[in-house]
Amino acid sequence: MSTELVKTTENYKQMGKIEETLEVKSVRPTAMRILIYKFMANEKIAVALTDIENAFAKADRTTLYRTIKTFEENGIVHQIDDGTGIAKYALCEEGCNCLIDQDLHLHFHCSNCDQTICLPKHKIPQFKVPDGFVPENVNLVVKGICDKCSGL
Repeated sequence: MSTELVKTTENYKQMGKIEETLEVKSVRPTAMRILIYKFMANEKIAVALTDIENAFAKADRTTLYRTIKTFEENGIVHQIDDGTGIAKYALCEEGCNCLIDQDLHLHFHCSNCDQTICLPKHKIPQFKVPDGFVPENVNLVVKGICDKCSGL
């Protein structure tokens, strides 16, 4: 089989998996939604809306924004406030439901390369707030130098 045919076959398999992921989350798998999901999966870091806009320069900004909001509302991505003043988004892991009492993990913001990385294997411990307080969002960002920048 030619290299090009193998790449095309792998691409179709990946697209099928993305479609399935969206459908499981009750999101209609449009071409733009599939492309944005694939872009985010390939990035491996949290991305800002401007990163998505730059990657899809010819796409309507409103469509991109609505896609991210749809993904967020349906548990496909989660929003990260890394302290830069710019919201970042990362794909949720399989089985994640973004519940405060179940799926909290650390995020790391590199002060050198300015990238924000999800650390899903590093869970935030359970916590209890005083009676009458209702947590709606929890975010823990560790800041420092990432493994790529530190060279370690």
